[in-house]
Amino acid sequence: KTRVSDIVTREYTINLHKRLLGKQFKKRAPRAVSEVKKFATKIMRTADVRIDQKLNKHLWGNGVKNVPVRVRVRLARKRNDDEEAKERLFTMCTLVEVDTFKGVGTNVIQE
Repeated sequence: KTRVSDIVTREYTINLHKRLLGKQFKKRAPRAVSEVKKFATKIMRTADVRIDQKLNKHLWGNGVKNVPVRVRVRLARKRNDDEEAKERLFTMCTLVEVDTFKGVGTNVIQE
């Protein structure tokens, strides 16, 4: 059974610049998507990570090589309603649009 404490939503700032430093141009945007997934897996401890379409469009928005330096994401760990799923929890990554990344830190969202 999933406990209520398993269902949680937090906001993070991911510094993509340090994760993509030295990567060849044609692999930057695909690598950025996989780095966001890797970050979410590490933080939320779920193997199943899903990227929102808006976040994907934001990462790819400036083309394959000009990925944004930082991105603010909301990671929501949710219950998997699919009966034959291997994992009982999954993480949904959505984009949070902010004016500045200064002093925002990690926020826990109460639902």
